[in-house]
Amino acid sequence: MTTQPTAAAGAQASPDAFRSLMSEFPTGVCAVTTRDPDGEPWGMTCSSVTSVSLAPPTLLVNLRAGSPTLRALLASGSFSVNFLHARARETAELFASGNPDRFALVPWEQAPGAGGPHLVRDAHTIADCEVVLTQPMGDHVTVYGGARRITRQHSLPPLLYGQRQFRSWSQS
Repeated sequence: MTTQPTAAAGAQASPDAFRSLMSEFPTGVCAVTTRDPDGEPWGMTCSSVTSVSLAPPTLLVNLRAGSPTLRALLASGSFSVNFLHARARETAELFASGNPDRFALVPWEQAPGAGGPHLVRDAHTIADCEVVLTQPMGDHVTVYGGARRITRQHSLPPLLYGQRQFRSWSQS
């Protein structure tokens, strides 16, 4: 016997209702970084990061369409995903703020062959990626990155975001 799903009472699937829904789903926090063709560093906080494939190693990030970071990333064809550690909340907030001087306020380096700037103080792990595919959807663009190199920086626990709050992984 099959049953028919019933409509549950709830909010319309509006942007605000969807934002509220997704705020209840905790996730890790990253800073996606790149350099434009003139060598200028760009970056933004991103919590929409997902593994896609182990062979070849591929991840995806979702970036706001029209973002200067996305524009630079697409022009360069490469980027770094800086997985932020629990003590990097200020950097997560800085890279979410739109402050044009963000790279003057945090230590970073551009190693040869890196996809983008490495946030050496604030990332526990960094994945250097090359763009292998992009897919626009609504007000965002999904960027698939083939991971070329993974660098472990610190052994601190990851920074998490959920319920509109930053937290760290429990040490228990």
